[in-house]
Amino acid sequence: MTDLAASGTRISFRVNGAPVTVSADHPHLLAALRDELDITSPKDGCSPSGQCGCCTVMIDGKAQVSCTYSVAKAEGRDITTLEGVSEEERNTYSSAFAACGGLQCGFCIPGIVAHLCRCTGYVKVLDAIETVAQGTPVEVSLPGGVGSRGVKYEAADLALGDRGYVDDIRIPGMLHGALHLTQHVRADILAIDTSAAESAPGVEAVFTAADIPGVHKVGIIYKDWPVMIGVGERTSYAGDVLAIVVARTRREARAAAELIQVNYAPLRPIVDAVAAIDDPEIAVWGTDSNVLSRSEYTRGDVDAQLANSAHVITETFQTQRIEHAFLEPESTLAVPNTADGTLHVYSGGQGVWDDRDQICAILNVPTDKVTVELVSNGGAFGGKEDMSNQGQTALAAWLLQKPVKCTLSREESLLIHAKRHPIRMEYTVGCDATGKLTAVRARMIGDSGSYASVGMKVLERAAGHATGPYHTPSVDVSSVAVRTNNPVCGAFRGFGANQAQFAMEGCLDRLAEKVGISGWEIRKRNVIHPGEVWGPGQIMDDGSLGAETCLDTIKSAYDEAVAAGKAVGLGLGLKNSGLGNGFREVTRAVVHFRADGIVEVRHGWTEMGQGVHTVALQVAVEELGIDASSIRVIVDTTRQLGFGQTTGSRGTLMAAASVKKACEEANAGGRAVGVDYMGEYVVDWTQHLGDPGVENPTIHSAFGYAAQLVVMDPVTQAIEKVVAVHDVGKAVNPTLCEGQIEGAVHMGLGYALTEDFPSNENGFPTNMTLRSLGILRPKDVPPIDVVMVECPQPRSPYGIKGVGEIGLVPTAPAVAAALHAADGIWRTQLPMKPKTDDSND
Repeated sequence: MTDLAASGTRISFRVNGAPVTVSADHPHLLAALRDELDITSPKDGCSPSGQCGCCTVMIDGKAQVSCTYSVAKAEGRDITTLEGVSEEERNTYSSAFAACGGLQCGFCIPGIVAHLCRCTGYVKVLDAIETVAQGTPVEVSLPGGVGSRGVKYEAADLALGDRGYVDDIRIPGMLHGALHLTQHVRADILAIDTSAAESAPGVEAVFTAADIPGVHKVGIIYKDWPVMIGVGERTSYAGDVLAIVVARTRREARAAAELIQVNYAPLRPIVDAVAAIDDPEIAVWGTDSNVLSRSEYTRGDVDAQLANSAHVITETFQTQRIEHAFLEPESTLAVPNTADGTLHVYSGGQGVWDDRDQICAILNVPTDKVTVELVSNGGAFGGKEDMSNQGQTALAAWLLQKPVKCTLSREESLLIHAKRHPIRMEYTVGCDATGKLTAVRARMIGDSGSYASVGMKVLERAAGHATGPYHTPSVDVSSVAVRTNNPVCGAFRGFGANQAQFAMEGCLDRLAEKVGISGWEIRKRNVIHPGEVWGPGQIMDDGSLGAETCLDTIKSAYDEAVAAGKAVGLGLGLKNSGLGNGFREVTRAVVHFRADGIVEVRHGWTEMGQGVHTVALQVAVEELGIDASSIRVIVDTTRQLGFGQTTGSRGTLMAAASVKKACEEANAGGRAVGVDYMGEYVVDWTQHLGDPGVENPTIHSAFGYAAQLVVMDPVTQAIEKVVAVHDVGKAVNPTLCEGQIEGAVHMGLGYALTEDFPSNENGFPTNMTLRSLGILRPKDVPPIDVVMVECPQPRSPYGIKGVGEIGLVPTAPAVAAALHAADGIWRTQLPMKPKTDDSND
């Protein structure tokens, strides 16, 4: 503690023209602004590292990152936040970002000075900044019906920081929670001493596993993830929680959490996924095998086809673990209602219905006792499907019967939530003398970390997408998800398709070289067509026209780059939309006409920047023929409108379908005031991968397709341009679709070249700051030319396919091919290194 803090000194300065005084013991200026002054436009994405820029404010007229600026240094200074900017200037900024589509989740925008953004790829952010700088007039208008451009729903509030996130919510009497995490990834817990924490200043209570009245383990699919590890139990990864401390302030809770003493008996960490399969010891406490799942299927005689092939390639590929790096760390607020014995939980998760069910199981109460209200989050990309701190926060609030908020630090977020799977893939692929594929054999081993999350589904999806968007006469695929004591791996944009198609596309390029044809030509000769059998045996419908359409559309740019002497790489990919694999998917929406002329559109999907609210609005405009300004979009979690997670690029398709049906009900029912018109949409025609006796299973109900071209300087290996041609089925809002694709390409380039989230021999991650993750900054992102094509998906509203995940599936293989064109080296490992680094030779 500083001398100023110890003496109880107050610090005086001006905020937005008004004199204020704050306590000197805040760890930084951002904490003083948010926690004491309740100024919430500056966001906390990484404090106190100062690496994301979301907390930027003006200090004496100069932009400063407030989470690295001491409170004492602020003495006597003039501080301006967005709350204090003139209305004219606020309107200028918000209009530019809204009109240019320069925001998605919105978390970073209030402090934006071209700093870190995980959603947009920076393209439209920089467009908005240039618009403001040049004083270019913009037209800000709400969108019309399906297919029209227009600003994102809540765009102005997002740009100015006026639309709050969970950590921005303030409740009278609210307490703060802080977690105590394990110091060993695999250790028996012999004792937990909370006495010092309980007697620390401001502490109200400390809870451990012994205080849980209901189930001790949760999970989306398997209930194997402990809410907290108790005495006599065993830790399994670096994010395991041992206790939650509840105190009057966040800093008191965090200080007390460090005082908890734990007696460990450390055990050998199991961190090699390949070796773990046969390891005699079990990595994860409470399980009986290190193999989480196996996904396998065969079709045709692979051995015979390979034996008769003119060319055969055998290669082993390895992808890396990746961190989502959404800029809003996880935050939960739980508020008990002592009058009726219920609990209201504010969550930014991707599956509030799963959150509700799991919280009720932890508390041992029926589901009507808990409502989980979805608060639109500051980015997710799959990383907020599993519960992070929802269970511990709800438990503390329930036991104390007081409101409790718990917000993770960036370091805690990095430790706790699931990552992208590193997968080792051995591929053998054959073709005939003309380059037509004959057979694919793939063996995949994915490091799923400790707890199941959706790891088995990721490796299942990798298996299903193993052959890419191509017709392959014979296939033999086996995919294994392995438990280790490394970080948990689960859902992440692309969901196994990225890894599998990095390998498949790499094999295709190697075969093209052997045949003596171009990368474009070998894809043209093998691309899937309607009526042909795809990898696991699915007979593709007319929606698969998108694959060849993307390939044909990108041909002119490909030829032009080759003719110009550039090093060129091409990737072609597909990604399912929806859960598929025999899962019955159900969603509902409600349209409600109010007496004041407002029309409410209620759904149950998580808005995390992708624009599902805007989709719901545009469908209502389309079907009801009303002006967008009269529509209010509401995520209604007071009733079962949603089922499962906002995942698998299905939000747009499913939300649009259910809102469309609700509007049809309203039109048929006369649009009566005060009536809830409900629409339901069901996908129930898929089958499970590898189902015995089903020769041609419909694994997925819809697919998106994309071709991407990487144009590279052959000498410097600098990427000069990326051309991204995407079949979206139907672009509900083209501006939002473009933004999704640009953001995905940015993420895909990082995946290809710079990003990594390794862990050491003790199972602990080693890249524990945003800067160390290797995320590309604006200066490193090349121009991205987006071209959208529309090949409608049968049995889908308006032909929608979804665009969220497919955007980065072809990127890494296209970069790999461009690098090979530049230096002749085939890359097999991500991230890919320059030719001077022989680790990828």
